[in-house]
Amino acid sequence: MNIAIRNPVPIRREEGSLQVALDPADRIETAKVFAVYGKGGIGKSTTSSNLSVAFSKLGKRVLQIGCDPKHDSTFTLTKRLAPTVIDALESVNFHSEELRPEDFVVEGYNGVKCVEAGGPPAGTGCGGYVVGQTVKLLKEHHLLDNTDVVVFDVLGDVVCGGFASPLQHADRALIVTANDFDSIFAMNRIVAAIHSKSKNYGVRLGGVIANRSAKTDEIDRFNAAVGLRRLAHFPDLDVVRRSRLKKSTLFEMDPSPELKAVTDEYMRLAETLWAGADPCEAAPMKDRDLFEFLGFD
Repeated sequence: MNIAIRNPVPIRREEGSLQVALDPADRIETAKVFAVYGKGGIGKSTTSSNLSVAFSKLGKRVLQIGCDPKHDSTFTLTKRLAPTVIDALESVNFHSEELRPEDFVVEGYNGVKCVEAGGPPAGTGCGGYVVGQTVKLLKEHHLLDNTDVVVFDVLGDVVCGGFASPLQHADRALIVTANDFDSIFAMNRIVAAIHSKSKNYGVRLGGVIANRSAKTDEIDRFNAAVGLRRLAHFPDLDVVRRSRLKKSTLFEMDPSPELKAVTDEYMRLAETLWAGADPCEAAPMKDRDLFEFLGFD
């Protein structure tokens, strides 16, 4: 698949790296926007989808945008692998005016609107271009006019300026992490990326979501050292694994006291974020300093 960029976006140089610059016309101005980051496999899609449902149960109109070429961010909401924006654009030779909203937007559980940006083939193209085209398409079809909350679910660690591009649209960045060395090491790198983006864009760190962890002591110790705060804690529960196998969000699973505690925590998180969590003024550690900081009792 060859992706032809019809109107190349300008390139911005930021602290020695090249970044895809945001066209001011593509800013999301009608909704609260959250970008979810974290180490690969940490549970960002599970967290994003259940958070989207929690927002919808608060009566908010929610749009979730998956930013992974695997296009599997929203399958627990839609019970399917949704078509990607890139596939839809390719089908009309990148003439976006020929697309209809139903070509790339799928309605999921409890009315959550779901979009999978997709991405270029491995080793080619730019993830930032894909995210930019997705937002542009949503604006062209006025799909953001009736949206209260946008949740970007972004793949893995921040590996390049392209996949950091959702930060250009977001009000708050959220980091999902576990209580272990690798997750916290990745979190520190993400904090650095967000710190860099905040110099040119309005994004600020919203806080940390502890996931798949019985304890949060290492997370809390790191947060205290760099200026972060924990917003929520989701332990490693079998009901989460089963919900993924059933292609369902946690809010659709059979009720139990364990499940209620988790869904109540998601509702509390959504309420906190909607109310407007104060930004965290975090300062990331140098890699070597973090290496020495972590892992000692």
